[in-house]
Amino acid sequence: MPAPSLEPLIDLRGAGTSLTPQRARLLQALDAHGSISAAARAVGMSYKGAWDAIAALNTFVGEPLVSAETGGSGGGGARLTEMGRRVLAFHQALTTLQQRLLAGSTNEAHDLEQILKRLGNLMLKTSARNQYEGTVRTLQRGAVNSEVVLEIAGGDTLTAIITNHSVDELGLRVGSSAVGLVKSSFVILTADTSLRTSARNVLKGSVTACHTGAVNSEVELALAGGKRLVATVTNDSAATLGIEIGTPLQALVKASHVILAVAV
Repeated sequence: MPAPSLEPLIDLRGAGTSLTPQRARLLQALDAHGSISAAARAVGMSYKGAWDAIAALNTFVGEPLVSAETGGSGGGGARLTEMGRRVLAFHQALTTLQQRLLAGSTNEAHDLEQILKRLGNLMLKTSARNQYEGTVRTLQRGAVNSEVVLEIAGGDTLTAIITNHSVDELGLRVGSSAVGLVKSSFVILTADTSLRTSARNVLKGSVTACHTGAVNSEVELALAGGKRLVATVTNDSAATLGIEIGTPLQALVKASHVILAVAV
């Protein structure tokens, strides 16, 4: 008789409410669609049920997980805050860990150690708007600096140039877990796919939001690999690029502008 299948159930609790698998799916759909009503339809919830769940989750950790917006050049809608993305990623990582444990795929202590380090990475809090947890795919050591290629979700990669001393201090090696940090002001946006550039990182995506300030605009891209990227550009640059929802763009980031971090 075959063994019964086990379904993982991660239920994070805080502030009198909880982040259940269904609510996690709602946040994931919200991140993808940028709308509460569209997210509710995607996960089979009523609009009121989705609204009530989001209202409860906004008290979950003492700061909002979802930010509702109205008007503006990017239109209205809702989006995950940075804290919302971190909490959702933490829930997803815990779910993955539980699935692997139930499947018996973490027999080696090293495998389990890397998963736990990955959970620790998700709790990092920095001023960098772009934070990508991933695995070191290649590490090429030079006389003074090393080139580290970090594989992030969806198959995208980030290449960083850091000193050999930093590699040793962080304990980096092929297969280890790390977080790539990129300040939004370090991101260059272009619509020219034929542009030849010295930037090692070229990430393709489409505009999901554009928030215009007095001088600069904050542009959010949904990357081809499924992650989000935030860039800060001047309003003149945003106008020149003709930025609007759905506009395909490439994000260019120099390898020297990628900061690597690990949990301690």
